[in-house]
Amino acid sequence: MTSDEGDRLVDARADDAERVIEGALRPRRLDEFVGQSRVCAQLDVVLQAARRRDRPADHVLLSGPPGLGKTTLAGIIAEEMAAPLRLTSGPALQHAGDLAAVLSSLQPGEVIFIDEIHRLARAAEEMLYVAMEDFRVDVIVGKGPGATALPLDLAPFTLVGATTRVGLLPGPLRDRFGFTAHLDFYDESDLRSILGRSARLLDVTIDETAIAEIARRSRGTPRIANRLLRRVRDWAQVHGDGDVDHHAARAALDLYEVDQLGLDRLDRSVLDALVRRFGGGPVGLSTLAVAVGEEPETVETVAEPFLVRHGLLARTPRGRVATAAAYEHLGLPGPGLAQGLLGFPAATGDASPGGSG
Repeated sequence: MTSDEGDRLVDARADDAERVIEGALRPRRLDEFVGQSRVCAQLDVVLQAARRRDRPADHVLLSGPPGLGKTTLAGIIAEEMAAPLRLTSGPALQHAGDLAAVLSSLQPGEVIFIDEIHRLARAAEEMLYVAMEDFRVDVIVGKGPGATALPLDLAPFTLVGATTRVGLLPGPLRDRFGFTAHLDFYDESDLRSILGRSARLLDVTIDETAIAEIARRSRGTPRIANRLLRRVRDWAQVHGDGDVDHHAARAALDLYEVDQLGLDRLDRSVLDALVRRFGGGPVGLSTLAVAVGEEPETVETVAEPFLVRHGLLARTPRGRVATAAAYEHLGLPGPGLAQGLLGFPAATGDASPGGSG
């Protein structure tokens, strides 16, 4: 991760320090959770049925981009089931023994949340199959031909797995989850509700026009919305009386270079290089990365997903191509006219997501 990438206000990922801050803003109950109405309705049925049977809830798999509430929902599941919550992650469980130690210490009914579950080590993953299905793990004692597997019974528990890349989960693991849900990006009305609630918890006086301005630039992601709210609050305290109005919101977000669509410096530099230096493309990923002074992986995994989702960039078999919307956002003539003026041929190619150029 480059330093710029780590400092991005619109990065949907969070470090440990930010997760502590988020803890104070997270809803505790399902009826407090804003957005994801379909998922919440389905999950409510799962949890109510488990409570009526007086048994732990089925294992739950939550997928979707970062910052949409997977960790929050894990906490809500534990709260709704009146059970303790244990937090860990796939990268922290690199040996079967690590997982066995965690599972064997669970209390009856406890909820264990494994973030980035697609990054579990293979040995831990295979142990998890049996643990989820039979509430048992086999502990290997000894080495070589004399090794013996000793079965260890576990207390019944609920596993909540979270992943941003559900396609990397093997079928046998996916099949052991009783309920799976994909979290989608939020619309602006839901983000406005989330921002209003967060402002009250943070004791920020903010008007509706400022809330709408922040929601518009939050890329459909509550984590980004709350992060922008804190920066706007800071600006209002330094440059005003602490109250946040539309002017304060716009001035703060302009200062941090988050534009009307939620694009930041990296996003705009990718579009600007693609349009002004390469005539709109197609251009290869590595060439584009050199042009903006970033690693190809940063461009591909950090900037591109949002640009593609908003129809500003297309990935084709021949390379990256700027769309008409990209030209419009940059205030430039449309692709055909601009490319003709700059002496480049019009970009062509199938706008499928698979090409890397």
